[in-house]
Amino acid sequence: MTCPHNCKMPCNPCRCEGERRKADAIGLLSAHRETIIRRAQRALLAAILETGSATADDVRELVELPPGIGPRCFGAVPSPLARAKIIRADGFVKTCRPEAHARPVTVWQLVDRPAAERWLRDHPDMPAPGDGKQQTVLFSIQETATPAAGTVGAA
Repeated sequence: MTCPHNCKMPCNPCRCEGERRKADAIGLLSAHRETIIRRAQRALLAAILETGSATADDVRELVELPPGIGPRCFGAVPSPLARAKIIRADGFVKTCRPEAHARPVTVWQLVDRPAAERWLRDHPDMPAPGDGKQQTVLFSIQETATPAAGTVGAA
């Protein structure tokens, strides 16, 4: 029997539901990921600039995730900053979030304060998708009068 959910294989309601949930999650993640990562990077740098070091716990406390987006996306936060030599890993501590069961998290330390400040200046916060803020218009769409036939080319 062909699947009514367009799976192109015999219908398995559990698999179809799993595929639907995966597609929904990917859609949410692709719509929000860049904004979330940017906000988390800004939060990480701000915390490090203030105290000298920070962990994922600090970022989790400062950045609210939209419904349906899991915290694993925070894994992409420090790498670009570390590659840019703005921050560096400085050991591990046990997380203080009870739901994380005292697992180790990386401590990130500031390497280059001017570079961190420059990064924050060059990477402003981004509006979340669908938050009502509209993108700036690059070109105005206005009706312009069409030149009369007798004036075309007369110059």
